[in-house]
Amino acid sequence: MFGRTTKEMPEATDALAGRDMSVSVPSAHFINGNPLVGPYPDGLEIAVFGMGCFWGAERRFWEVPGVYTTSAGYAGGYTPNPSYEEVCTGRTGHTEAIMVVYDPGQVSYDELLKVFWETHDPTTGYRQGNDIGTQYRSAIYTTTDEQLDQSKQSMDVYQAALTPLGFEQITTEVKPLDEYYFAEEVHQQYLGKNPHGYDCHANTGIEYSGLA
Repeated sequence: MFGRTTKEMPEATDALAGRDMSVSVPSAHFINGNPLVGPYPDGLEIAVFGMGCFWGAERRFWEVPGVYTTSAGYAGGYTPNPSYEEVCTGRTGHTEAIMVVYDPGQVSYDELLKVFWETHDPTTGYRQGNDIGTQYRSAIYTTTDEQLDQSKQSMDVYQAALTPLGFEQITTEVKPLDEYYFAEEVHQQYLGKNPHGYDCHANTGIEYSGLA
């Protein structure tokens, strides 16, 4: 029933049990040297996005001026401290996710939403490019009420741009972040360590105009 290409979300009662201990991750970001794990400096904020394979998604955010650090992880599901292999079964409920720690004085949340909307296809459900499965779904997990409001408004703005051009409805899951689990060390800044590694991301080619 479940597997790498499953398009059916599990019920909480059917999710894998997971474990109490989190994985070990590097102390510093491979690209910019900033801490991967908090606590982070005062004044920084955290955003979490799911937009398909986290290898390519993470690179898109660490390249943004004003982003302090990024990491690859899992969010949106039930299984505590899941492994990559478990997430790929479709039985954790998690999607591959990116945590973005940023300075709102240098880059706004709406500017991060622009990166999010424009660098994947939010209309394809449990799929991004050649990657199929619930772990590749589009998602925004918010850490403040303001982020939640802006995310919902931005989805309406982007849908208004997509619909006249024949795109389907946006399927992005938008909800407050419950828990974010760091992925294994091999996945952190993967394309920084492997510049020619796999980077599968579709996109609509449509610009996100931003919030007024």
